[in-house]
Order: sequence, then C-alpha cells, then structure tokens
Amino acid sequence: MAAKGAALLLLLGAAAAPGPVRGSQGDREPVYRDCLAQCERRNCSGAGLRHFRSRQPLYMSLTGWTCRDDCKYECMWLTVGLYVQEGYRVPQFHGKVSLNAWFWSTVFHTRDTDVTEKMDYFCASTVILHSIYLCCVRTLGLKRPAFANAFGGFLILFLACHVSYLTLVRFDYGYNMAANVAIGLLNLFWWLGWCVRNQQRLPYVWKCVVVVLLLQGLALLELLDFPPLFWIFDAHAIWHISTIPVNVLFYSFLRDDSLYLLKANSDILKID
Repeated sequence: MAAKGAALLLLLGAAAAPGPVRGSQGDREPVYRDCLAQCERRNCSGAGLRHFRSRQPLYMSLTGWTCRDDCKYECMWLTVGLYVQEGYRVPQFHGKVSLNAWFWSTVFHTRDTDVTEKMDYFCASTVILHSIYLCCVRTLGLKRPAFANAFGGFLILFLACHVSYLTLVRFDYGYNMAANVAIGLLNLFWWLGWCVRNQQRLPYVWKCVVVVLLLQGLALLELLDFPPLFWIFDAHAIWHISTIPVNVLFYSFLRDDSLYLLKANSDILKID
C-alpha cells in the first residue's frame, strides 16, 4: 500500500508539472520508469530471460519483440491504470507510432522510383494485414490467444509470400489490387459482424462501423480513377486526404475500447 501511495504521488506530481511537453509524456513518468527498471532486472537477464524466451511465441521472436519491449508494454498498462484510477487524462506512450506506411507513401509520392513504389505498396499491404490481426485479437484472441498467435503467424507468412512474388516473380498491379481488396473485404465483414453482436453491450462500436464503411467507400477512389480536380488533386491524393479524419475516429474507438477492457479487467481483479 505504501509503495502504491508513493507511486501515485510521483504520478500526480508529474501530471501537474507545468511546461511544454516534449516527446511522449508517458515514457517519462516516474512510475513507468521505475516499473521498467524493476521489470528488466527481474525478467531480462539470467533465469528470467531464459523463461521469457521459452514462453515467447515464434512470430514475436521473428518480429524482434524483446524482453525489454515486453516490459515496456506491461509497464505502460500499469501506468495507464493508475491514470484512469485517479481520473487523469491518459498520456501518450512510445511516441514512435507506426508511421512506416505513411513515411514510404510520402517518399514514393516525392520521388517515384522502383524501390519507393514497392515500399509504398508493401507497407500499405502490411497496414491492411495488421488491421485484420487487430480485429482477430479483439474479437477472438482475448479468449483464444493460441488462435490469435497462429493467425498472426499465418499473416506474416502470407505477407512474405506476397512480397516475394511481387519482388522476385512479377510486379503484378492487378494481383496486388485484388489481394488488397479481398483482405479489405474480409476486414470489413469481420469487424461489422463483431460490432453487430456487441452494439447493445458496447455503445461506442458505432465508431468502428463508420470507420470500416468509410474506408471501403473511400477505396473506390483507388478503383474508379478520374482526371485530377483543378489538375492537382487526383483520386489517389483525395483518398490520402480523406483517410486522415477516418483514422482519428478509429483512434477514438480504440481508446474507448481499451478503457472498457481496462475497467473490465480491474473489476475482475477486485472480485478475485
């Protein structure tokens, strides 16, 4: 209890501190930093590290997920829980949000070369597959983590085959478009099915419904091209601009859903 009280004092002191914010506030919280240091000492060396590696799923090992990454993830949620408990606004953690696809899209549209074009296409496919994986984890993985792990491994294998074919065999625009459309439709119906089943229990799922429908509707801009408006804004450019508010709404859904799951888990712990 004393340790928890001290942690809350550190947390509240940091939350009330004035001055401009630089980087991610959550990363600099004393509670988070202390948790990370303790977790690394306990789990990331010697027997603790061997235990972590023996339990680590293959797909996480292949993607470079380390013991330190695992500690950062666990401590992030610990700090978030304290913020929510005290009624404070949840800070951002690990400010290097996955902007890889947007980065390569910007590079490609700045300098169109064979390499930048492929990186733009491959990263876009990665984003779509990640959305399907996120859908799987949220709808099935919380109760069936083994299935989510296996599905994640399958998606990585599919992406590797997809990229290998387009790189080593033939860069087929038609196949690439068809593959992304098929994955996008699977993503659409999967999310919609889950939203329909949970609309009474989770009132915020309307945000997810709007997002997936808008994204599929906006995808028509990629399929049905037209001359640029004012000879500047072509269909692809309008698609990029239009997806910005959609991502803001999707983030709002993820935030609401994360807070719901955090509260649900806290209630279970209190019962235990």
